Amino acid sequence: MQTLRNQVQLIGRLGQDVNTIKTETGKSLARLSVATNSYYKDAEGKSVENTEWHRVVAWGKTAELMGELLTKGQEVLIQGRISTRKYETKAGEVQYTTEVVAEQFLKLSKSLAVADM
Repeated sequence: MQTLRNQVQLIGRLGQDVNTIKTETGKSLARLSVATNSYYKDAEGKSVENTEWHRVVAWGKTAELMGELLTKGQEVLIQGRISTRKYETKAGEVQYTTEVVAEQFLKLSKSLAVADM
C-alpha cells in the first residue's frame, strides 16, 4: 500500500429531494441526505436495524445530474471522499461538519438484488 486513499462508497436511499443551487461563481452545488441501514442481533437474539444519515455534496456536472435524476426515496450508490470542513456561524461560532463529496453516482433500480455474503 504505497498510497492511501480517502475513498467511500455508500448504497442508500435519499431522505429528501436533491437541493441544487448555483454558487456566486456560477458553479452547481447539490446537497442531499442519504440513509444507510445495517442490521445486527442484540444480546437477546432480536434483529435490530440501525439507520445512519450521511450528508452528501456534489459539484459541477455531477451536481446537475443528481438534481435531474434523483428524487426522495430512490436507492443510489455514491462514490466519493470524506471531507471535514470548518465554518463560522452568523453568531461567530466555529463549527465543523463532515460530509461525503460525491464524485460518481449510480441510480439503482428496484429490480436490483443484493445478496448477503
